[in-house]
Amino acid sequence: MESTLAIGHAAKRLGITVKTLQRWEREGRLVPAARTASNRRRYTESQLRAFLRLPSPDAPRRIVAYCRVSSAAQRPDLANQRHTLEQFTAARGLAGVEYVEEVGGGLNFGRKHFLALMDAIGRGEVATLVLAHRDRLPRFGFDWFAHHAALHGCELLVLNQERLSPEQEMVQDLMTIVHCFSSRLCGLRNYRRQLRAALESHDAAGAPDQD
Repeated sequence: MESTLAIGHAAKRLGITVKTLQRWEREGRLVPAARTASNRRRYTESQLRAFLRLPSPDAPRRIVAYCRVSSAAQRPDLANQRHTLEQFTAARGLAGVEYVEEVGGGLNFGRKHFLALMDAIGRGEVATLVLAHRDRLPRFGFDWFAHHAALHGCELLVLNQERLSPEQEMVQDLMTIVHCFSSRLCGLRNYRRQLRAALESHDAAGAPDQD
């Protein structure tokens, strides 16, 4: 039979106060797994893990290969990137690899698959993350994401470990920033044109007839 935790230990494990845990019980969010003869609350480890949406310690962990290109025009490169990673993982003897492909800029941290991957790593579900190059995950801040992965027991395998010189990295970073802001300015100009056209159309429709 699974051992149980007193309410104080359960609250500490969840990072909340005892009063919050008592309120969650009243709201039906997290009801104790059992009560003692003296009516004291008891919680189980599996119950708390399920509430936090953490995987079971015995659950198999995933191996994910993440591929990304910045634009739809680069889809052929996306296929080449996946093919390269397939060869790499096969040579490493990795089985059951999940391949995640995404089109989006490296400065966009709101990418759908990227966020889902970060959430899965945070839940401890990913054992290994494979990348063709470190900038396929984020364009900047790779060291922080590597720390996040290590903190949750996720090994990072990067196929191309070649590092650019500081001058080359600076040029690439500047080009990325210029491209990002150029795209935003272009979108802003399109928005202004659409807004101006809508206002002019509204003014024309509302103008009184001239006899």
